[in-house]
Amino acid sequence: MPRYSIILPVRNGGEYVKECMQSILGQTLDDFNCIVLDNASTDGTAEWIESLNDPRIVLHRSSQSLTIEANWARIRQVTKNEFITLIGHDDLLHPHYLQEMDDLINRHPAATLYQTHYSYIDGYSDLVRHCLPMDEVQYAHEFLACQMARTIDSTGTGYMMRAADYDRLGGIPADYPNLIFADFALWMSLMRGGYKATAARDCFSYRVHFSVSKTSNGVVYQEAFGKYVGYIHALMQQDPAIQQTVQRYGRDMLLYWCESLSHRLLKTPIRQRSLKVKDYIQLCEGYAREWIPGQDFQPMKKLRIRAAQWIDGSFLTRELFRLFRRLL
Repeated sequence: MPRYSIILPVRNGGEYVKECMQSILGQTLDDFNCIVLDNASTDGTAEWIESLNDPRIVLHRSSQSLTIEANWARIRQVTKNEFITLIGHDDLLHPHYLQEMDDLINRHPAATLYQTHYSYIDGYSDLVRHCLPMDEVQYAHEFLACQMARTIDSTGTGYMMRAADYDRLGGIPADYPNLIFADFALWMSLMRGGYKATAARDCFSYRVHFSVSKTSNGVVYQEAFGKYVGYIHALMQQDPAIQQTVQRYGRDMLLYWCESLSHRLLKTPIRQRSLKVKDYIQLCEGYAREWIPGQDFQPMKKLRIRAAQWIDGSFLTRELFRLFRRLL
């Protein structure tokens, strides 16, 4: 029985899924199977994968169209090998990815999460940049500190974990809209049982283009962020190291996401949202009272946040903003 399962959820993968599958099947270490969770594709994705006729491929087809959350929830339901990694259908594993992971696991048998360094590529598979450097050993509160300080890159692709741990924790939490921030919550939960070990070598490529996280509207994104804020707040009650991390870096993270999502909301047509920028700013002030009570948190001191609230305040300014964006 192979040691690894590479899990690929996909719907209408087009040409990208062909590149992805070729990168999976081209691994130098052949100790794996590839579990494909096809979400009722209509572009021939499942048929093309079947045509490969490779015994390492296990294809699970859905008879009906599922949400992204429901399709990824199927990961818990399928038979998996000892270790699993999840990959987006447009991302690429380098040929040595699995061998590097195998070596890393053997060096760090006590770790509960594994990853490698990686690169960002564009829609043409050209290099955009390398990820930020990571320590070989990192604990949950250290990972959170880097996330809050924005000194780490993280994607849903490239991490390796034990299938038993994944299932025990409930898998990637499906109650995050579009699974935004759900991967962060899963990585944190896994690391709390041990630590994350990271290989220094670049071993996969993450494609940067119109992903779900980039195209989700502001309301969906802020709902997911609020869910993650609540998750971290619960961890603070259980783990003094995480509480100290939030007290040190939480203010900066909340200000960053207050600004970022205020503008994402602003770009979401008013008819597609019930939440106004002003309401979201008030939500962030509430998050600050939970995370960092007593600390100075005044988002309206930031010009871009003030501007977002002002523009969102009337039909005229919203229309002018929309027209201005169309001209850019």
